[in-house]
Amino acid sequence: FKQYTMKKECPIYQTAKFVGKRWTILILAELNRGRERLKRYSYLKKNMPGITPKMLSARLKELEKEGMINKRVDTSSFPIKSEYGLTKKGEGFVEVLKAMKEWAMEYRVGNEHCKKVDCRECDF
Repeated sequence: FKQYTMKKECPIYQTAKFVGKRWTILILAELNRGRERLKRYSYLKKNMPGITPKMLSARLKELEKEGMINKRVDTSSFPIKSEYGLTKKGEGFVEVLKAMKEWAMEYRVGNEHCKKVDCRECDF
């Protein structure tokens, strides 16, 4: 029998490889959460216990490079303020996350306690 391996050119493989990195999905979900469209670096760090500053910076740079988030820098004050928000591409991926949540809710994949419909309301 021949073992199946996904081709590296496959869009599913490439997407899973990118978003499967630790913290990536959580950062996107955190940027989507709440009413504020832009989130400061310090807010993200505070709301994601366990992530190191180095890791948060690295993931934000990767997400920006991939075009999933925008970075806005305000140099008019000190210290300089950096804010991050989802791009259209990032918002599109949030729709994938919502579809994953719907699937998980329907098939009860480890989510017995979640009653939220909109992930913007979630408290991770």
